[in-house]
Amino acid sequence: MARHIKALIRFRGGPITLAEYMSEVLTNPTAGYYMHRDVFGGQGDFTTSPEVSQLFGEMVGIWCLTVWQQLGQPRKLRLVELGPGRGTLMADLLRGTAVFQQFAKAVHVDLVEVSTAMRDLQWGTLRCEERLLGDVGPSLLGQDPHPTAVSAISGAQVRWHHSLDEVPSDAPAIYLAHEFFDALPVHQFQRTERGWCERLVDLASPDSPLHLRLVLSPGPTPASQLLVERRLSSLPAGTESRSQLEVSPQGMATAAELSQRVAQHGGAALIVDYGQEGPYAASLQAIRSHKFVSLLEQPGKADLSARVDFGALRSAAEGRGAEVACHGLITQAQFLQSLGIQARLESLLQRASPPEAEMLQQGYMRLVGGKGRTSADEEGMGESYKALAITCRDADIPVAF
Repeated sequence: MARHIKALIRFRGGPITLAEYMSEVLTNPTAGYYMHRDVFGGQGDFTTSPEVSQLFGEMVGIWCLTVWQQLGQPRKLRLVELGPGRGTLMADLLRGTAVFQQFAKAVHVDLVEVSTAMRDLQWGTLRCEERLLGDVGPSLLGQDPHPTAVSAISGAQVRWHHSLDEVPSDAPAIYLAHEFFDALPVHQFQRTERGWCERLVDLASPDSPLHLRLVLSPGPTPASQLLVERRLSSLPAGTESRSQLEVSPQGMATAAELSQRVAQHGGAALIVDYGQEGPYAASLQAIRSHKFVSLLEQPGKADLSARVDFGALRSAAEGRGAEVACHGLITQAQFLQSLGIQARLESLLQRASPPEAEMLQQGYMRLVGGKGRTSADEEGMGESYKALAITCRDADIPVAF
């Protein structure tokens, strides 16, 4: 990957943006970080809420069930997950709601996933049945953009897509984006006497231990001219003194697309990620083996992520006269506790063995704990992770918000 990035810089005749670097490092088809291996859990580079405890997916399932009821219990509901990881969240959701037969019968699962390796993992986690599909099995997932399966967990049809715009809009849908937006590319800008300049990735000097280095553009760039004013204009007064700004145009575009789909076809979107209501100066970070490392060290071998500016997502979703409403921001702890996570924990503990009980309690504390993100391996996600929901403007306020 380092050779590829250096060749790209030479081909362009100069440095590339951090957003382009991030995109190449994470999703390059040949050597991208997410494309060819399992990066989640104890043996990977980082741990997400669904991998911590089944409780998370079960609570999200309850949320989806109540939204479906608020929608009038349509006979068909698309359950769309963006960046499903191993498929653990969806598996726990389907398992936890399988007893609600009408809901289970209505659900059609759509997974937006660019990585063939992750699709293979999702296939196994969701217990997809190849025998029902003829020639479409896990080995062929990368060859067909729309392979269809049936999950043995609940009987739901499962379909994979490379992008959100491939997902059919033939029914109301609930969109789930858990730790999806933090992986979308960001631009970083700095205010100077020359205007808003951009942080770029360039070739390092021959005697540097790293192949690459960060530099500042000599003047405003197309991205700074397009994005800085757009983001600052939606902030409260007093932001003129801000000297640094991080923006994800892809994140804002995705929020706008979710908003449009919800408004036109009904449903809701749930975004859960680590972030805040306003923008960050420079939050982009690299994680390898549960430890923070340099952004430019061994590209393709570490996860890159940036904290989510939920205010930017809200502005994009509610912009241009969209007929939607955003609900939140609330903490992950508030979200899960409102859905009854403690009662569910107590129910599971009654029939758990001592080792299982300890694991359940530890998982619960990590999900709702109040410690901030002080290390790459999250100790407590309850306060640092936030939840935002998008619904039609005239819809009932979703549960927990």
